[in-house]
Amino acid sequence: MKAENKNFFQKVYEVARQIPEGRVTSYGAIAKYLGAARSARMVGWAMNGAGAVEGVPAHRVVNKIGLLTGKHHFEGSNLMQQLLENEGVKVVDNRVIDFERHFWDPFKELG
Repeated sequence: MKAENKNFFQKVYEVARQIPEGRVTSYGAIAKYLGAARSARMVGWAMNGAGAVEGVPAHRVVNKIGLLTGKHHFEGSNLMQQLLENEGVKVVDNRVIDFERHFWDPFKELG
């Protein structure tokens, strides 16, 4: 992994650690907050490896319409959904219900 990717990944993890329980954000929202609006896919790659990083709630990061696109990176077939539902976020057909209500925007929340 290139050094700049590692630094970017660390920044992604710092933002993700601040997502409150019961809230979700998107790959694109994190990328935009970090000044790399066109790097949502890179945020996704960071989240793919977040399982090995302590304290990163990767289950709270979904795609721009609330789909659990990263669920295959969690053990078991429904772990991502179970983690969200344990926090009060309802998921149906791999999609967050009331996505707008649960959405946490790093720009608004972190300034």
